[in-house]
Amino acid sequence: MTLPKGFGSGGAGGASSADVERMIGKRVENMTGVITISFIAAWLATFGGTAAGYFYYPWAYPTPSGHYAFIVLTIIEAIGYIFCVKVTQEGSNKNSNGLVAGTIAAVTVGTILIALFVGN
Repeated sequence: MTLPKGFGSGGAGGASSADVERMIGKRVENMTGVITISFIAAWLATFGGTAAGYFYYPWAYPTPSGHYAFIVLTIIEAIGYIFCVKVTQEGSNKNSNGLVAGTIAAVTVGTILIALFVGN
């Protein structure tokens, strides 16, 4: 990997993790909390978007269609969340399986409750 001027061992080899850390500013494996908060915010925003259809435009956005869109988008967001967390922690000693499982479980329960009770 070619590094910008001022990083690395003067062209004698590849980049060390310390060089990459200095270039990025913060290691990505420490960003699991930010990724989790972003996922939850995206899920709430997805509900907000479909809730507009449930409550303000029910004549144009029927409830079953809104539930279907909400569930499909939640699944896509969950896959992206798992992918982001696992990629950022690849090659590190960190293990966030409990956080990921808890977050996905909470979102799953929330999605089921929303699909059962909202808009009906």
